[in-house]
Amino acid sequence: MRVIGMISGTSFDAVEAVLADFLQEDEVLECDLVTHRSVPYPDRLRDRIAAVLPPASTNIGEVCELDVAIGQFFGEVAYDLAKQVGGEPVQLVCSHGQTVFHWVEGDRARGTLQLGQPAWIAEATGATVVSDVRNRDIAAGGHGAPLASVLDVLLLGAPVGTVRGALNLGGIANVTVLASGSEPVAFDIGPANALMDAVVTSFSRGRERFDEGGRHAGRGQVDAGLLASLLDEPYYVLAPPKSTGKELFNLSYVEAALGGTQLELDDLVATLSALTAETVARALIGCGVTEVVAAGGGTRNRVLMSKLRERLSGVAFRPLEDFGVPEACKEALAFALIGYLTGSGLRASVPSCTGARDASILGSITPGDKPLLLRAGLGVPSHLVVRRAGPSAGES
Repeated sequence: MRVIGMISGTSFDAVEAVLADFLQEDEVLECDLVTHRSVPYPDRLRDRIAAVLPPASTNIGEVCELDVAIGQFFGEVAYDLAKQVGGEPVQLVCSHGQTVFHWVEGDRARGTLQLGQPAWIAEATGATVVSDVRNRDIAAGGHGAPLASVLDVLLLGAPVGTVRGALNLGGIANVTVLASGSEPVAFDIGPANALMDAVVTSFSRGRERFDEGGRHAGRGQVDAGLLASLLDEPYYVLAPPKSTGKELFNLSYVEAALGGTQLELDDLVATLSALTAETVARALIGCGVTEVVAAGGGTRNRVLMSKLRERLSGVAFRPLEDFGVPEACKEALAFALIGYLTGSGLRASVPSCTGARDASILGSITPGDKPLLLRAGLGVPSHLVVRRAGPSAGES
């Protein structure tokens, strides 16, 4: 099955897309990763998304317009990717869309909202579209996150004697903990880049969107008092499974923690970088992790990664590329995998990772121009093998 997987994450800077061919034989699922792209949002669309995210208020008209605009943009990305590759038609597109609200009360997720109307993607590509992939897991008592845990479980596993942590450093940091003989566990740790992105964008009035390479953090000094205050956040002591997002960790959160105290940008970013490193390290140490496989934009922040390695001095770090997957396209590939599983009538959630009662077939289906032909008799695969089938299409 030829599938496109797409997502815009909590940093909402670009649509990440992969095109992959899946072939399942018994319990082994083979994946040829044909190409992947990162397509930045147009500035106007990105600004409109930023304007509705918590703690901002909005109106239902703007939500409707954004649902259409994001769906149209995702449709363009999918169409261009399929056209560029050519060959066999794309049978299915799995679109995560853009999260604009993740509703959590205490230790329970109540709902989640992703925009990006799938009808526009189906119209642009002619393919069947799987969307709204998180809510079925939430309806089953889970958090609808981290859904990339299904990729981690099938791709990475864990050798005997190793506790492997599949760490993703996006806007929010999350981890899947894999240990031989134990059920996998996954959860959102807390902010990875979210708070740093927010203060850099605010201080620079939008001229900068993130701390590129850790430049600001590298020049700054950590404010020990502010760091200690931030580490008192009750979310960190909740037991997994758990999830969070920018509903909690946003610019207003930082401003409240500062309480009117003025810090230079470099010092503030250095402190927030230290917060990410410390909360991630505490979470991994608490889970007994002995090896980290890291992915996400935060891996390109040299200061953050240096702090993590220093704090986790006894832990081995491995790149995701060792397993055939470029770190930049992990989440898009995860949703391509979820799309394949849903399109095959197979359950894609991992209950021990999301907290759901049972595994679910995820998402809602928007039909394409042709019927999606399912193979009878398939079972949920136990192992995923990824091969790089072609060069990356890169950014556009």
